[in-house]
This record gives sequence, C-alpha cells and structure tokens, in this order.
Amino acid sequence: MLKQFILFAALSLSTVAVAQDKAALDFGAREGVLDVSLSPDGTKIAYIIPDKGQGSRLYTVDIANSGKSFPALSVSGDPERLSYCEWVSNARLICLISMVLREASEPVSVSRLVAVNADGTELKLVSIRQGYNAERFSYFGGSLIDLLPTDDGAVLLGREYVPEGRIGSLITKSAEGYGVDRVDTKTLATESVVRPTRFASEYISDGTGTVRIMGVMKTDAGYDSGVRRYVYRPVGQTDWQPLGEYDSTSDNGFNPYAVDPSDNAVYGFEKFEGRFALYKVKLDETLSKTLIFNRPDVDVDNLITLGRKKRVIGVSFATEKRQAVYFDPTFEKLGSSLSKALPDAALIHFGGMSADEQKLIVWAGSDTNPGQYYHFNKATKTVSPLFASRPELEGYKLAPVKAVNIKSGDGTLIPGYLTLPVGIEAKGLPAIVMPHGGPSSRDEWGFD
Repeated sequence: MLKQFILFAALSLSTVAVAQDKAALDFGAREGVLDVSLSPDGTKIAYIIPDKGQGSRLYTVDIANSGKSFPALSVSGDPERLSYCEWVSNARLICLISMVLREASEPVSVSRLVAVNADGTELKLVSIRQGYNAERFSYFGGSLIDLLPTDDGAVLLGREYVPEGRIGSLITKSAEGYGVDRVDTKTLATESVVRPTRFASEYISDGTGTVRIMGVMKTDAGYDSGVRRYVYRPVGQTDWQPLGEYDSTSDNGFNPYAVDPSDNAVYGFEKFEGRFALYKVKLDETLSKTLIFNRPDVDVDNLITLGRKKRVIGVSFATEKRQAVYFDPTFEKLGSSLSKALPDAALIHFGGMSADEQKLIVWAGSDTNPGQYYHFNKATKTVSPLFASRPELEGYKLAPVKAVNIKSGDGTLIPGYLTLPVGIEAKGLPAIVMPHGGPSSRDEWGFD
C-alpha cells in the first residue's frame, strides 16, 4: 500500500512538473504572428510567422478564393531575420531582412531589401549592389519611402550611395549620400527622384509619390550632434526651403512625421507646456503652425496613419491605458463598435488597409487577451478572424492587470501595474517588483 502511495505521489509530482514545463514553454514562445499586411485590392494577406530558433517564414493567402496559404520566403535567423513585408502590388511584396554581424568583436546592424512574388517566385535583391571598388561597405540596405498608387510593382526607396573607383580606372561612381529612387521591383529599373545628399538621414513623401521633406544630420567635429535640419519642397518645385530643426537630445523643435497633401501641410510633434503635442505646419512660405491635439498630463506620442498613403486618422497617448483619438469620425465610430463587438477587445489597432479603404486588418486585445487579428469588410460590415497573436495560450485563464499608485517613503505616488495570480486569495503573497527604466518610455496596460 505504501509503495502504491509513493508511486502515485511520484506520478502526481511528475504530472505537475510536466504541466509546469508546458506552461513555461507556452508563455515563453515567440508571438505566433510577427507581421501582417493587406494587398491593395484587399483580397490577399501576407503574414510572417516564427520558425525554428530565431528563424521566420513569410506566407501569403488569398482570402477571397481558396484561403490556402503559400510559402513565399524563409530565413534561418542565423543571422538573417524578416522584419516586415509590404505589398508592392497585388502580386508582389517587398521585405526588409535585418541581421546583426560581428565586426572587430563589435555587433553591427545590417539590413537588405528584397522583393518576391506572392507565390515565392522571382526573388530579387532590391538594395544597391556594391562593387569591389566601393570605398566602404554599406550596412544600410535602404528604406521604404512610399508605396506608389500604381499597380506596376514600383516603389520609392531611400538608398545609400557609396563612391566607387580605383587608381588607373576610368570607371568610377561618384554619387555619395542618402537619396530617393523610384525602383521597379520586377525589373530593378531605377530612376533618381532625389539625388544622394551627404548627411541626409530622412525623407517623407506625401503618399502619392512626391517627396516633400528631407532631414539632414548636423555634425559636431565629425560626429552626429543629435540635431536634424529639416527642409521642404513647395508644391510643384524641386528646390528645398528651410522648415526648422529638431534636437533629439533636448527634444526641442518640431519633429515632422507625415505629410497631408490635401492640406499641403505636415503633421509632427513639438513640446507644448512641457509635453509633446501634435502640430500641423503649412508647407508654404508662411510655415504657419497649428496646435492640433495635446494633453496636460502626458505626452501625445503616437501618430495614427493608415493605408498605403499613410493617411493621418488620429493620435494616441498612454495614461493608465493607451487611448486613441480619431480625427476621422468613420474610424472613431468603427473603433468604438469593434471594441464592443469583439470578445475581450479593450484595445483596438487598425493595421493594413486596401487602396479603396473598404477592407482592413484589425488587431484586438486586452490584459487578458494576448490579441487576435481580424479581416474587416466595411461594405458588408463583416468581421472574420484570421490569427491569434499567441495561439499557445488559448485555454489559459490569464491574470488581469490593474493600474495602481504606490506611496513611497517620502509620500510620492509612484504609478504602476499590479498583476495577481489567478484563483488565489490576494493576501500574504510574495511579490516580484520590476522597476521600469526611462524617462523616454514607459510600461503600458495590456497583456505581458
């Protein structure tokens, strides 16, 4: 009898250990979906999922027809990783591959852009191919400036040019700096849109293929000073005019984010009474500035843009919970309706959108819901579930997160978040305290 009891106890402990191991693996797993994008016609979805180790895979699915997924691209994670993929057209995507390499024992970030068809064919390197005679190696593979409104597979890319040449050769390339090119991702035919400029670090397009703003790094003894000098192009002109400066070390000045071509203005953030606020600046000789939205208690820190044209539809900020304020009443109503209709959806984020703005990718989640992706059709008002952010956690009862204020020894109230174990009396429990760094970022309410 004693032997049977010991055997039963050992099996019970073994079962508990296996359950604990499974829970650790489930909660420690990478997110089930790393990136989701919607095709211009709204009928196809591209999504990136984790693979073995740190690897990842890109799949595409035609949700309007078969609903079958097709593998389009994969990377091993050693060291290449898929950062994002965007639809260039209804048949082709552009993807950013990033990696960390070792150079003289120091970690160095490297990136490259590639394009691929939705079925995985015609994979091509879109970043500039450097020759043997380049003066230095370019770690930067370029950036996506604009998804053009046409369906011909072309995009606007920010690209770094490095001079090439050698003694005794008449074949040289003198272009140097960061510029913008129109690149056909199928043929790789390239047309210069903004010539390469030394110390240029940023470009902002109007979403229709016209580059309106350039940011130039100001140096101090050859090093980045943290100050960006911004210039703009008036409508129909190619000459640059002064816009202003932004100092990232002191947060002084206007930091532009997105151009509104319908109003010939740029949205950006600037301090107002000690907090970041959203402003709009006219891109003409007046440079008139209008305060659009501010909060007296917290920074307004996120501009909400949507669709291929990156149309500005609102802002968000974090108090106890992150809140969104929509300038477009359509999305204000839609966000409120979806939050009520979808299960456990206190937080709503709009992702990709079709070119006609009738189909959207929506993410919904909360503190007890790690998140679910949906496809929403505005015309039919139908919502279809796509992917769970963390499918391994389905079936677990997750702990709610409560915003609290903790009084310190000198009476100062310290804001924080309290998470208590599920199904256990909140009394005499051990505590794990996780102080957050700062001051430029903060923890936020939601699943962790």
